[in-house]
Amino acid sequence: MYLFIYLFIICLGTNINDPVLHAVDMLNTAKKNNIVPDNSASMIILLTDGDPNVGESREDKIQENVQNAIGGNMTLFCLGFGYDVHYGFLDVMAKENNGLARRIYEASDAVLQLQGFYNEVANVLLSNVDFHYPDDVVNSVTDSHFKQLFNGSEIVVAGRLNDIEMNDFPIEVLAQSLDNEFVLKGQASAQDWNVIFPDQEYIFGDFTERLWAYLTIQNLLDKKEKGSPEEKQNATAEALELSLKYNFVTPLTSMVVTKPETEGNPEDALIADKLTEDQRRDVPQIPSTSYTHRTYTSSPVNWVDSDPHFIIEFPDQNDTLCFNVNDKPGTIFNLIKDPLTGITVNGQTIGDKKIDPDKTMNTYFGRFGIIHAKFGIRLVVTTQDILVSEKGKLAKLFWSDNTSIKGPNMDLQVAKDRSLTVTLRNSMKFVIVLHKVWKNHPYHQDYLGFYTLDSHLFSQRVHGLLGQFFHGVTFEVSNVFQGEDPDKPDANMFVKGHNLTVTRGWQRDFRKDVKKGENVPCWFIHNNGTGLIDGVIGDYIVSGLFKTT
Repeated sequence: MYLFIYLFIICLGTNINDPVLHAVDMLNTAKKNNIVPDNSASMIILLTDGDPNVGESREDKIQENVQNAIGGNMTLFCLGFGYDVHYGFLDVMAKENNGLARRIYEASDAVLQLQGFYNEVANVLLSNVDFHYPDDVVNSVTDSHFKQLFNGSEIVVAGRLNDIEMNDFPIEVLAQSLDNEFVLKGQASAQDWNVIFPDQEYIFGDFTERLWAYLTIQNLLDKKEKGSPEEKQNATAEALELSLKYNFVTPLTSMVVTKPETEGNPEDALIADKLTEDQRRDVPQIPSTSYTHRTYTSSPVNWVDSDPHFIIEFPDQNDTLCFNVNDKPGTIFNLIKDPLTGITVNGQTIGDKKIDPDKTMNTYFGRFGIIHAKFGIRLVVTTQDILVSEKGKLAKLFWSDNTSIKGPNMDLQVAKDRSLTVTLRNSMKFVIVLHKVWKNHPYHQDYLGFYTLDSHLFSQRVHGLLGQFFHGVTFEVSNVFQGEDPDKPDANMFVKGHNLTVTRGWQRDFRKDVKKGENVPCWFIHNNGTGLIDGVIGDYIVSGLFKTT
């Protein structure tokens, strides 16, 4: 087992430059003073939860400082916690120093994510692994130098033979172990894939050729991030050319999906893209609110989240109304129904895994069904995946990827394990937030939240638990007085001809921070929103995810 010296640097603040340089100095001093074995190699693991804004804050300067200090003599791994870090910056800095970057999601299983990463890099077998081939035999070889080989990992090198009739050629592998140099010499044989695996067929052509193309594209994308300006330009052009030739979706390309009979018609095309880091970090925000006591009518912002809380926010007037809905798991509620635009949004509730005998059963939204009848669009969003249907074309997206689909009437953007943004042409824009719960939690499970971003194009006939508030509501709050909870005053509210007693409370907006949310003060209407909503809660229960009654 090869010996590596690990040094963990935790930057809970945002000074990244100085701690990493200090770590490099510590390891260099240890080598100089013979504290560690001569053949040992050093590894720095940086843990940070924010962008650099203390000390040296220019990211390009930090990358330059770190690379100059390490000088190729150490390996740097960068772990970014949460969504406030600039992951692209960490990724480039790690690659420049023979390491890699990983995002650690702020969830109940963050410890498992850290353990998984450490298990990958904890057992090092060899360092400075080099594969040597005769120059007159092969060409276009992918990266053949590797800083380290970890136990349980693999190394793949691919290239082209100058002579396709070549059957045997020499190969040499050199590496360094703790005690001595590792040398392996042998003969490599080129064999027919169909002979090796006669019963297996690869549907995309020659497997080994596409493997070579894939590895070459990855090498070029690395050069695009960390090379000189000229190298970056050349690498980008070469990676794009190979991506198009071999039909790989990369950060440089998109994939257009069409039906055979409508191929080439942009009106019937869906485009799949990889989102950039900046797109993924671009999360809509809602302004904070306080409360006033006056009468007004305004177009609000609406959302529903948690167990489930319905929130109607009036940003212009700094006030918010909220209510809960309680019913058994599996109930499907109509949230939006507009017979003129043809849009319907329904949500189905789920419950806890099991009931705590001492607590009330909590329910959350676990599935949403969205219809745009005029465009022929149907969406089913669950905590596992997103199913898309547009005029017979089907697509399936997963929460585990940063992906997008762009069509003439609909744009979808998935921020990995976080949110789905849906824009429907000339109608509405909304966000569905995914709340991930520790999978071994004894009670809770994953659930969804629904947030409208733009609803002003709905007709005056729009209705539903959320839709009825799209064009505003008139209410008056007065006579604030002490309630049962000293921290939550009560008040009188006159709304829709009803005199209600409401309570000042707090709900959460989870779009900016999926884990903790942002506190939003609101006037809470009791008893399933009775008096605020039209009719009673039972009027909004429908028989299916795409039903209106």
